[in-house]
Amino acid sequence: MVLSFDLQGFILRARVLKLYRQAIRTARRAPAHAKAELRQTIRQEIENNRNCNDKQKMRFLISEGLERLKGLDEMLDMQGRC
Repeated sequence: MVLSFDLQGFILRARVLKLYRQAIRTARRAPAHAKAELRQTIRQEIENNRNCNDKQKMRFLISEGLERLKGLDEMLDMQGRC
C-alpha cells in the first residue's frame, strides 16, 4: 500500500506524530501505577482517529490533543511539587 500526501497532509501527519511523542514523554512522568494505563489511553486516542482524512477535523483533534496534553503536564507538575 502506497500512501500519498499533499503537503498539507504531510504537515498534519508530522504534527500528529509530534503530539504523540510529546504525550508519551509526558506519560513517563506519571506515577508508576498510572503509566501503563496512560500510555494505552494515548495510543488508543491516536488509533481511534488513524483513518481520518478530513483536514479540518485533524486540525481540531490536534488542537484538542495539545490542550489535553497541557492539562496533563500541569497536573503532573503539581503532583511533583506536593
